[in-house]
Amino acid sequence: MTLDNININLERDVFLRTLIRELSGTLQDVVGLEEAAGFISVVGESMGRQINQDYKSALKVSNLNREQVVRVLIDLKKRIQGSFYVIEENDEKIVFGNHNCPFAEKVIDRPAMCMMTSNVFGTITSDNLGYAKVELQETIAQGATGCRIVVYLKTTPESEDITGREYFQSL
Repeated sequence: MTLDNININLERDVFLRTLIRELSGTLQDVVGLEEAAGFISVVGESMGRQINQDYKSALKVSNLNREQVVRVLIDLKKRIQGSFYVIEENDEKIVFGNHNCPFAEKVIDRPAMCMMTSNVFGTITSDNLGYAKVELQETIAQGATGCRIVVYLKTTPESEDITGREYFQSL
């Protein structure tokens, strides 16, 4: 019996996305969605710091300006097979849309996994621009056809009225 020619959808990417899905699902089931999101947030923050440093080193800058932050956030998602784009941008906020989650179908019913986006976006934005508040308005994980992510760049009456995670520049 040879296994070389059987059709099984299993390779490193599928395996790792499935692993993350199952880990986040187990966390959601055992400790609840809010706590699971908290655990994933810790990982996202750490990854955000590393990705931020990688981009700043590659661009040979000590700090990214707003335009660079936007380009970096879109580029990093593109590199992991997301398709993020800017819907709206001004001095107070950046609104991103997305139609392809990097976790693909593995994100369905796993909203805690969205904390990776929240924390990576929040960490990179706040480390370079001083502050960020990330609102996950719509997500594929919760059944939407796409994502709508708002990154507030400063505290405003609008940002104070929404539920989101705040991020501050690390000292």
